[in-house]
Amino acid sequence: MKREEILKTAIGLINGDRAEDYGDAYENHKRIAELWSVVFGIKVTVYQVILCLILLKIARLIYSPTKKDSWIDVAGYSGIGGEIADKEKGSKS
Repeated sequence: MKREEILKTAIGLINGDRAEDYGDAYENHKRIAELWSVVFGIKVTVYQVILCLILLKIARLIYSPTKKDSWIDVAGYSGIGGEIADKEKGSKS
């Protein structure tokens, strides 16, 4: 799979299937952050959720580096994280 295919597949998932299945990416990751905050007894941010999910995929890739789904998911989480960071930056201006 070429890099363009990986990125296009990630885009298709985060803007298509995943968006339809789980709703708005920010709101979904915010729900996860709120639940993790309860479980861990500390404030967990949306950014921390995204970083941890990327690290989960990296941990899987260490064991199975040829697993294309994990590479695609890392690209997708990176896109979502970058978009959220950009929106947050804009709201602070």
